Amino acid sequence: MAGKDYYQILGVSRNASEKEIKQAYRRLARKHHPDLNPGDKSAEAKFKEINAAYEVLSSPEKRKKYDQFGEQWEYAEQFAKSGGQERVRWDFDRGGTTFEYGDLSGFGNIFSSLFGDSGIGSRMRRGPRRGQDIESTIEVSLEEAYHGSTRVIQLQTGEPCTACDGTGRVGNRVCTICNGAGGKVIPKRLEVKIPAGVRDGSRVRIAGEGGPGRAGGNKGDLYLVAKVLPHKLFERKGDDLYTEVSVPLATVMLGGEVRLPTLNGNLSLKIPPETQNGRVFRMAGKGMPVLSNANYGNMFAKVKVVLPTNLTEEEKKLFERLRSLRPT
Repeated sequence: MAGKDYYQILGVSRNASEKEIKQAYRRLARKHHPDLNPGDKSAEAKFKEINAAYEVLSSPEKRKKYDQFGEQWEYAEQFAKSGGQERVRWDFDRGGTTFEYGDLSGFGNIFSSLFGDSGIGSRMRRGPRRGQDIESTIEVSLEEAYHGSTRVIQLQTGEPCTACDGTGRVGNRVCTICNGAGGKVIPKRLEVKIPAGVRDGSRVRIAGEGGPGRAGGNKGDLYLVAKVLPHKLFERKGDDLYTEVSVPLATVMLGGEVRLPTLNGNLSLKIPPETQNGRVFRMAGKGMPVLSNANYGNMFAKVKVVLPTNLTEEEKKLFERLRSLRPT
């Protein structure tokens, strides 16, 4: 069997039981865990190697294929399907040369004849594999989308703590890796920056927090997909904001100023005399910040006239006077 010997990596015999394999893995993983060997690249490489070996030998199905095909166990089905009849095409990165074989039952000997005992040919497009990217939705208020914010999120790593061998303690101290959780999944807290101007569907990338890699490959990335929540005062359309402004009847008739809330404080909106109900005012640059840009959208405020209620006798007389002056 060319390539790495997974049994030798874990220090167990080929007829080792599942229990013996698990015990060997936990012992070695604890010894070479990167958190217990900070800055030690060799320990980190050994830890990845141990995990790759355990991933195969801990699975009865994978182990059976590995015992038969060695490091080519993942290609077992292709080998079986060839049946000595079909021609199976394998591409090797050797100057663009392509080799074709029919009966692959003796593939070990073929590789040896082509590449010697170096095992070069046995690495058919295998090697480390990057983990999958993961997407998760994160709800963002309109205020957070306007100003930008920082969120602390908690992830579950999906990996049991091997530093303390599941006991929650290292010697007479609480394990600092899992904080005493032992064999439970280790929580991980991350500080995430949400940029100003983020929209529905905007993705915030967190490198290396996705799915685990295989055979020593890097982890994938985590993408937080923004969902901007509805707001009680503003409706967002792109980078523009739309709102209504309540204006008393006397102000729309005679003119004046009203207070207009924005996401960045209040401002005074000048109302010209005889402003009609439903008129829309545009405030340039008072909308949402443009993502990755120094510009801002606009705000549009629609006038909503507020009619007086609970009129006094004097007010009723004044309206009667107005009606007589301006008959319909």
